[in-house]
Amino acid sequence: MKIIECPRDAMQGLDKFVPTDQKVAYLNQLLKVGFDTLDCGSFVSHKAIPQMRDTAEVLSRLNMSKTKSNLLAIVANQRGAEEACKFEHISYLGFPLSISETFQQRNTNKSIAEALNTVNEIQELCIKHNKKQVVYMSMGFGNPYNDPYDVTIVEQFTDILATLEIEIISLSDTIGVSEPTQIEYLFKSLTKKFTKIEFGAHLHSTPTTRVEKIEAAYRSGCQRFDGAIKGFGGCPMAKDELVGNMATETILSFLDSKQDAPPLDRHEFAVALAMADQIFPH
Repeated sequence: MKIIECPRDAMQGLDKFVPTDQKVAYLNQLLKVGFDTLDCGSFVSHKAIPQMRDTAEVLSRLNMSKTKSNLLAIVANQRGAEEACKFEHISYLGFPLSISETFQQRNTNKSIAEALNTVNEIQELCIKHNKKQVVYMSMGFGNPYNDPYDVTIVEQFTDILATLEIEIISLSDTIGVSEPTQIEYLFKSLTKKFTKIEFGAHLHSTPTTRVEKIEAAYRSGCQRFDGAIKGFGGCPMAKDELVGNMATETILSFLDSKQDAPPLDRHEFAVALAMADQIFPH
């Protein structure tokens, strides 16, 4: 089972800018832990996400010499993808594709049709630069805007992405509305139908429902979990009140109980947990 640690998602909604030196120190510590992938920054509008305006500098100062982790950066358009492709150590480009028309406009200032064109453009760049695209299917479990939603829409979008040869899709519960039965149905049906795609879970949640959601995804074919240490973060473009990320330590504890945890350095993880307290508000 893969764990994708998401400091970018944890930081992006903070009002106070995290100094670049502090970001670099924290990410370098996370690289020592041995996560499969580190979601380390984004190449998006600085006006929209000012917290990530120093991503290029942060990336240039990361120590990749002794880590087995891959790097992922979020992009919202072709320009951002071209910028990300300049960095040798970035393995994955993440694009937020919403099945809610309202949220797609709100998040990337694009219609769904335009966003799908962007997915295709990014995919071409990924092939050219030997990288992979991760498509985050946001509002994948429902939306608060009264836009159409049901599980067949998720399957239709997955079919389109399969046609574009997308190999990794992360189903995203952007506002924390998913329920275990729904999670279980989607992962079981999608993994059975689209065997060439690696499906992950990017679930926002309140602390009381985290474990049941993790368990539902795990037993239904999920192959990768996104998390953020201590459950910080959430999507600042989704709604006024952020719903936190899945706490990485909760994911890890669950996988430990199933004897299916990845081989992380637990000492370095404990150091990262302590560092997080110095960055994020309590």
